[in-house]
Amino acid sequence: MNKHFHFLGICGTAMGAVAAAMARRGYTVTGSDANVYPPMSTFLEQEGITLFEGYRASNIPAEADAIVIGNAMSRGNEEVEAVLQRRLRYLSLPETMKEYFLRGKRNYVVTGTHGKTTTTSMLAWLMEDSGMNPSFMIGGIARNLGRGGRFTDSDFSVLEGDEYDTAFFDKRSKFLHYLPELVVINNIEFDHADIYNSLEEIKLSFRRLTQIIPRNGLALVNADDPNCLDVVKGAPCPVKTLGFSDSSNIRILDVETSTDGSLFTLEGTRYYVPMIGEFNIRNAAMAIAAAQFAGLSVKQLAGSLARFEGVARRQEVKGVVNGISVVDDFAHHPTAIKQAILGLRQRYPEARIWAVFEPRSNTTRRNIFQNELALALATADFPVVAAVDHPDKVALADRLDLHKLSGDLAALGKDALIGGHAQEIVAAVCKKAQPGDVILVMSNGGFEGIHSKLLEALKD
Repeated sequence: MNKHFHFLGICGTAMGAVAAAMARRGYTVTGSDANVYPPMSTFLEQEGITLFEGYRASNIPAEADAIVIGNAMSRGNEEVEAVLQRRLRYLSLPETMKEYFLRGKRNYVVTGTHGKTTTTSMLAWLMEDSGMNPSFMIGGIARNLGRGGRFTDSDFSVLEGDEYDTAFFDKRSKFLHYLPELVVINNIEFDHADIYNSLEEIKLSFRRLTQIIPRNGLALVNADDPNCLDVVKGAPCPVKTLGFSDSSNIRILDVETSTDGSLFTLEGTRYYVPMIGEFNIRNAAMAIAAAQFAGLSVKQLAGSLARFEGVARRQEVKGVVNGISVVDDFAHHPTAIKQAILGLRQRYPEARIWAVFEPRSNTTRRNIFQNELALALATADFPVVAAVDHPDKVALADRLDLHKLSGDLAALGKDALIGGHAQEIVAAVCKKAQPGDVILVMSNGGFEGIHSKLLEALKD
C-alpha cells in the first residue's frame, strides 16, 4: 500500500488539485517545484503538504513510496535523475488520477482543439447545480465552481481531456488514461507542433480514445467538423453527432443572439446561455447532451445553463477605463483567435477592436500557421503582435516570421503593430485608443502583466 507520495511540479493547477485530494484521503504528500508562490503554495500548505522550492535529489523523502512526475518535467532535472537512479516507483499525473480517483467511476471526458475548458466547466456546473457533487478537473477556473479541480465521493467525474502527451516517459495523450464512459469531441485541428507532426497523428490519438469507450457509453461528436466525423468511423462504441448541419443526430435550431447571450433550441427545449458566439452555443449544446446522458432533466438543465457565469480568461473583461474595455482571452490558435474577435464583434457591435496577440504556444511560435494567423488577426480593426516568446527554443527556419506577418497584414489593409514587448505595446496602443474601443489581449501565459499595465496607462 503506497502511503507517501512526492510530486515533481506540484504547483501546476492539476498537480496541486490531485496532491491536495490525496492529502485529504490520508496519504502523506510532499512536493517540489521551481516556482513556489501563492495562491497555490498557500493552498497546498493549508492542506498539510510540505513544499520544497527548487529541484534537488535531497528533496525526495527516503520513505516516499511513489513519485508523481508532472508533464513539465524532463531528463536532466535533478530529482527526475535521482528517481531513475534509485529505481523508485514513478507515475504520471494521469496514471495517478486513473488509479486513485477514476477507476470504477462514471468519467465524462471533454476533448477537442478548442472549447474544452468552457464545455467541461458547463458540464461540471450542470451536474453541480443538480446536486450531483461531481469530481472535476478543468484547465481553468469556472466562476460557478470557484476552482479548477476537486475530487468527491460522487460516481461522476468531469474531466478536460487533453490530447497533449502524458509525461517524458509516456508519449500517449493524457485522455487515454481517463477510463471514459462518455467522450465529447468538440473539434479537431492541427495543434501542439512540438509533439505532433501532422493532423493525421492527432486524429490517430482520437481514434484510440474511441476504442476505449464502452458499449454502454457514448461518443458525442461535432457534426459540423469533418475531422471529428472521420475519427469515429467504425468506432466500437455508440456515437451521436451534434451540431447545426441537417445530418446531425441532435440538431441546434432557432438561434437568436444578443450582446450578452444566446438562445437556441435542442430537441424541442429552448435554452439560454449567457455567452456569445456560435462556438459557445455548440459548447453549451454538448454539455446539455452529456448531462442528459447522465440522467438530468431538461427543465433542470435549462435553469442551470442560464446561471452559468463563464470561465476566467475566456472573454473576461479585466476593466473599463475612460470608456475603453480591456478583455482577456486564452486564444492561441488561429481558429480561436478569429472566434474570440467575432464574439466581441457581437458583444460590442459599434466598437473598434484591437487584437493584441502573444505568440507563446509551441505551435504559434512556429511558422506552421504563418498565413492563417494573418487572416485571423485581420478580422480585428487593429492587429498587434508581440515579440515571439523564447524565440531561441525554435530554429530560425521554423520560427514565426514577424516581418512576413507584418507584410501580409498590410496586404490585407491592416496597419499592424508587430514585434514589441508589453511596455512598448501599451504605449503604442494608448496613443491611438479612443473611448468605445475594445482591447482584446490573447495569450496562453501571463504576457508580462500587460492587462494591468494597459488599465493603468489608459487612466492617463
